[in-house]
Amino acid sequence: MTKVAKHTTDSQAFLELLSHISKELAAALDLSVVLERVLFLSVKNVGATSGSIIVLNDQGKPVDSAIISQGKVFDKTTEQLQVTLDQGLAGWVVRNKQSALVEDTDKDKRWLQRSYDNAEDTGPKSSVSAPLLVRDRMVGVMTLSHPTPGFFTEEHLTLVQAIADQAGIAALNGRLYGESQRTARVMSALAGSADAISASLQLDEVLQNILEQISQALEVEAVSLALIDTETNELEYRAATGKGTENIIGLRIKMGQGIAGWVAQEGETVIVPDVNIDPRFYPKVDDRTGFQTRSIVCAPIRSKGQVIGVLQALNPINPFGEDAILVMEGIGNLAGTAIGHAQLFEQIEIARRRYLELFESSVDPIMVTDFEGRIIEANHPTILLTGHDEEALHTLNIHHIHQVDWNIVGKKFENLKTDDPLTYEAKLLTKTEEDIFIEVYVRPVDIDGTAHLQWILRDISERKNLDQIREDLTHMIYHDLRSPLANVSSGLDVLVSILPEDSDPTFKSVLDIAIRSTERVHRLASSLLDTSRLEAGQKIGKTLSVDPNDLVKEAVEAIAPSTTNRKQKVIISMPSKLPKVKVDVDMIKRVLINLLENASKYNSPKGDISIGSKKKGSWVQMWVEDSGRGISEKDHNRIFEKFERVQSNATSGSKGLGIGLAFCKLAVEGHGGKIWVDSEIDKGSRFTFTLPIA
Repeated sequence: MTKVAKHTTDSQAFLELLSHISKELAAALDLSVVLERVLFLSVKNVGATSGSIIVLNDQGKPVDSAIISQGKVFDKTTEQLQVTLDQGLAGWVVRNKQSALVEDTDKDKRWLQRSYDNAEDTGPKSSVSAPLLVRDRMVGVMTLSHPTPGFFTEEHLTLVQAIADQAGIAALNGRLYGESQRTARVMSALAGSADAISASLQLDEVLQNILEQISQALEVEAVSLALIDTETNELEYRAATGKGTENIIGLRIKMGQGIAGWVAQEGETVIVPDVNIDPRFYPKVDDRTGFQTRSIVCAPIRSKGQVIGVLQALNPINPFGEDAILVMEGIGNLAGTAIGHAQLFEQIEIARRRYLELFESSVDPIMVTDFEGRIIEANHPTILLTGHDEEALHTLNIHHIHQVDWNIVGKKFENLKTDDPLTYEAKLLTKTEEDIFIEVYVRPVDIDGTAHLQWILRDISERKNLDQIREDLTHMIYHDLRSPLANVSSGLDVLVSILPEDSDPTFKSVLDIAIRSTERVHRLASSLLDTSRLEAGQKIGKTLSVDPNDLVKEAVEAIAPSTTNRKQKVIISMPSKLPKVKVDVDMIKRVLINLLENASKYNSPKGDISIGSKKKGSWVQMWVEDSGRGISEKDHNRIFEKFERVQSNATSGSKGLGIGLAFCKLAVEGHGGKIWVDSEIDKGSRFTFTLPIA
C-alpha cells in the first residue's frame, strides 16, 4: 500500500511538473527566457545541482543556451558549447537522437572530463541527457548533473525525456521567433543603411554614412573601413568612428596582414570573439591608435563581384551573433555599390573641373554648340576676340561667329557624326567687323550623355600676313629675276658658241659651272611660279607623252656635278620597256631633279643614291632612294608643306627655302598622281610618286 501511494504521489508530482513547464513554455516567446525557466524547473524538481539546454540550428550548430550551476546562470561561448557537442555526452545524444543515463562519469567515455578551479570540486558524477526532438527534427539537447554517482535513475531519465519533448516545440518556436526577429532587425538595418548610404555621392560622406549605419545596427565601440590600393596591393584605412580611431586614417597594411588583410585576401566574413587567441590578429594597429580590440567582425566590401575593401566592427555591447554577419555582408554589398558610384562621381567631377579649367585658361576661343549650331558655352577669349558679351553669345548661332565651311562640316553638320575632328580656315565675323582670319577645329563631344560640338578658333592673322609677304616675295623674286636671268642665259649661250675648241679647259669648266648654276636658278624661279599657280587651283599646262627613262637621264645629268663632288654613286634601275607617261615634261623633270638634289644633299659623302620605276596599273611608279640620315615618322607629312624644313635636315648644315618638296607634291598631284615618303631615322629615305600612263 505504501509503494502504491508513493507511485501515486510521484506520478502526481510528475504531471504537475509537466503542467507547470507547459505553462512556462506558453508564457514567453523569447528563447533565452524560455530556456532559463524550463531549466530552473527541471533542476529543481529532478533534484539536479546543475544543468544545461543547448539549442541547435538546422545545421547542428549551437545558437543559444541556458546553463545553471548551484542556482546561478552562467554564460558560455559558442566555441565552448561546440566542444561539448563534439566531444561530450550532449554530442552523443544529438548524434544518436536518444536519451542517455550516466551513473558514473568517471567510467563513461561519453562524458567530457574537465578541470575545475576548486580542487575540492570534482565535478558531476552522475548525469542524464535527452534530445529535444520535434518530428524527428533535432532542436537541441538538455543535460542534468549531480555530484553523487548513481544519483539518477531510469525514472529520472523518463522524466527528463518528457520535459525535453515538451521543451522541443517551445525551443523550436523560440528559435524561429528569434530568427524572425533577427531577420527583421537585419532587414530594417539594411533598409535604413541603403537609404543613408545612397543619400550622398560625396565619397567622404558615403564612407561616414556606412560606418554610422554599422555602429547603430551592431552597437559596437568602433567601426573602420579600409579600401584596397590596387597599385601597391595594400589596404588603406579611409574612415573610422569611435574613440581613438582617428589615428587609424591613412594607415596601410599589406594584403593578408591582420584579420582585415585576411578577409580582403580571402573574401570571407569572419567573427573573432577573442582576438587575443587568434593568430591572424595584428596588434600594431592597436599600438598606433591606442584602441584596445577585444572582439571583431570583419566583412569584405564587394563591387561588381570584386573585393575592393573591408568593414570592421569592434567590441560589441553583446557578443556577435549570426545577425552580425548578415548585417556586415549586407552593408558591405551596399557599400561596394555606393563607393563605386561615389568614386565614379568623384572622377567625373575631377574631369569636369579639369575641363572647365582648360576651357577657361585656353588662350584660344572655345565654344560648345548643339548640333543645330546654337552656342551653349563660350570661354573668356571668345568674348575678347568676337566683341560679344556672354549673354549675347548665348543668343547667337555658330555661323554668326565665323564663315562656316559647309562643304567640310556638312549642311547639317552630318560630317561631324563621327569622332574625327575637322579643320578649315575661315574669316571671323566680329562685332566690330574687323578682318580676322582664323583656323577652325571642330569635333563632336559628349556632355551629360548628349552630343555637342566643340569649336576652337585660332587667330592666324599673323600667319596669313606672313604668307602674303612670302607670296609677294616669291612673285617679286620670279618676276625680277626673270628678265636678267634670261639675259645671263643668252650671254652664256653666246660664250659657248664662240668658245674655240682648243680653249683653256679651266675656262670651259668655269663656263659650265655658270651655265648649270643659271639653270638651277631658273628651275627654282619656275618652281616658285608653278607652286603659286598650282596653289591657286590652276591646272597643269601642256602635257606630252615621254619616256620616263629620258626624264631620269636628263635629271641625273643635271645633278651629276653635285654627286661627283661628293663621290656619291647613282644607281639607275629602270626597265627598258616602260610605257610612256603623259606629263608636263619640264615640271616633272624638275620634280626628279629636286628629289635627286635632296638625296645628294642629305646623304653622306660616298653614299649611294638609287632611282627606279615600274608599271603599276594605269600608272608608272617612280622612286628616289638614299642611304642618309632619314626622316622621323612624325615629319613624313610635314616635309611636303611649303617653307617647312624638318629638324633632322635643318641640323645638317644645308640651307634652303623649304619649297622643293612642296612643289613636288603640287606638281605630282596636279597630274593626278600621289607622292609619299618611306623613311626611318638612320635608315635612309625613299620618295615615291606616280604618273599617269599616256
